Formats: sequence, structure tokens, C-alpha cells
Amino acid sequence: MTTLLALTRNPWLRVLAVVASLVLAVVALWWQGPDWDIVYHAFDFVRWRWIAVGVGLNLVSVLARAWAWNLTIHQAMPEPQPPFRAVFSSFGVGLLGNAVLPARAGELARVAVLRRHVSAGPGSSATLLGTVFAHRVFDIFPIALLIGYVALTAKLPSWAVTGVVTVALVGVCLLSVAVLTADRAHGEPIHGERTARRLVTMARQGLAVMRVPTAALAAIVFQVIGWTLQLFAVWAATKAFGLDVPLPAAALVLLLMNVATLFPLWPGNVGLLQAAVALPLVQYGVAYGTGFAYGLVLQAIEMSVGVGVGLAMLAREGLSFASLKRIEDAEEERAEDVVEELVGEPELLAVDVEPALTEGRSRR
Repeated sequence: MTTLLALTRNPWLRVLAVVASLVLAVVALWWQGPDWDIVYHAFDFVRWRWIAVGVGLNLVSVLARAWAWNLTIHQAMPEPQPPFRAVFSSFGVGLLGNAVLPARAGELARVAVLRRHVSAGPGSSATLLGTVFAHRVFDIFPIALLIGYVALTAKLPSWAVTGVVTVALVGVCLLSVAVLTADRAHGEPIHGERTARRLVTMARQGLAVMRVPTAALAAIVFQVIGWTLQLFAVWAATKAFGLDVPLPAAALVLLLMNVATLFPLWPGNVGLLQAAVALPLVQYGVAYGTGFAYGLVLQAIEMSVGVGVGLAMLAREGLSFASLKRIEDAEEERAEDVVEELVGEPELLAVDVEPALTEGRSRR
């Protein structure tokens, strides 16, 4: 494991990975590439006011999801807690990081930026990483609703069933891990504990929202609101292209977009995402090239919000993109150092799940 971590830090291997990912992108475009003439002319009659509506809906969606993270943080961090403006700023920087850095590095970036606004002492990064994990786990609930809606109303392609089932199973596993490993907030680690044990303890405190049903429900509601706004943004884009498709088709597109970007094979999964959007729309009478162009616009809407908000928040924080990359690298190295220590002593990862099970039985 130590050797593997060392290899991930090798800059030459990182460059090779980027080149390989770009080759994969080119192959994907060649394999499922559209008629580019159709793609070009699909923009001739786009109604741009609907694009603006989609951008606005995505922006409000970002606010709702940032508030869900804010609720999660408030259950995990001691006083004084960071204000929402700092949380939103960090969330926006994270969106920028996910858009332009590989492997969803924006999650580490938002932790690194928000850590500048908290005074919880050593180990606060671990707690904040726990809140990021909890926040991502809450996505499972709107995804489950989306899957149910699509299953009842849309025409889910057979090739997509495996991906959707995989997402559902992974989601259930992550939710189970989060609930069973969550710890009460503000508990102080025993003085003199090893660094790794202290960080594991604080990371479990980051999941504290899982032990507070009202706060967890509120965070879930805001995540559902965020996803619902994204659904209507996708639907607004269909209106921009004049696609005569129902709302369930937009729900299907949103679901498959998220399946296509679950594993970032190359920057933005450009090409793969558009194919995942265009293929199911063919059964609704939309030409593949038009659907591909529509997928390009959907990704542009999402990235314009993520990059635009991210750059604005980066400027607000007084950071440059180069400094963002440096603090993200520092956060990654810190996490890798802890992983090395945990690999050496796996008993540090042992979690007593009995309190969670007992609490669950008492509530029933």
C-alpha cells in the first residue's frame, strides 16, 4: 500500500494518466461519435433564454446543496462554527476543483478552503472530510427518488440497468457505513492518542449528523430540493433545443448523466456523458446528433455554474488557481500519510457499531 501511495505522487505517472485519459476520450468519441454536421446545425435554432433559465436553476441548486452541507457541518463542528458565507465559498471552490482537477479533487479542495475558517485545532480536516462524506451520502435519497420516478414513467435502456443497479447498491452500502460509524459531535479524543486514532475519531464526528434525525432530515430535504432544481434545469434545456419530450425523459437524462460521471475517466468525461444523454433520447424521436449537442449544452450549463461560482469564491478567498492546487495537494498528502499509518495498524479502523444498533432499536 505504501508503494502504491508513492506511485500516485509520481508526477510522471500523473502526466501519463492524463494522456491515457485523453486517448480514451478520443476513442470514445470515435466509437460513439455523432454526425458533426447535425451537431453543428442543432444550435441554429436554440432559444438561449431557456439556457439562461437552466443556468439560474443550477445556481439555486448549488445554494440548496451548500445549505445541506452547512447543516451537516453544524452538527459536527464545535463553536464557533463557520458562517454560511464561508461554507458556500468553500463549496463553490470545490465545484471549481471538481470541474478542472482530476478524480473529484474538489472535495479535498473545499475541505482545505473551509479549514481556514475554523479554529477547531489539529484534526479538523478529518472532521470536515467526514462532513463531506455525509453530505455525499445524503445524495442517495434524491437519487433513489429519481430512480423510482424514472422506473415508473420513463423508458430506461437495458444497457443502463446495470449502471443504475450498481449506483443503488453502492449507495446503500455507503449509507450503512455512514450510519454505523457516525459518532457524537464534539467528543474530545483521549489525550495522548496516536495521530491516526485521533483523526479516525474526528472523522467519525464529521458524520455526527447521522445521529441527529431532525438535522439529517433537513439536510436530505435540501439535497432533494437541489436535485429537483437540477431536473428542471435539464428540462429547460430541452425547451431550448425545441425537443418535444416529457419531463420523465429529462429525469432519465439527469440519472444517466450522473451514472456517466460517477467514475471520472478523463476531464469531464466529455464524449461519454454526451453519448449517455443522446442514446436514450433516440427512443423519444430525438436524432443522435441533436441529442449529442444537447448533452454538450447540459455539461456547459453545469460547468459554467461550477466554474463561475468557483472562480468568484476563489477571488473572495484571496486565492489563485495555483494556490488552490497547492493546498489540494497538501490535503491529499496529509490524507495519504494517515492511510499509511492505518495500513500499518488496521486495528485503528475497528468501529464499535453496537451503540448505533442499540440506539436504532431504542427508537423503534
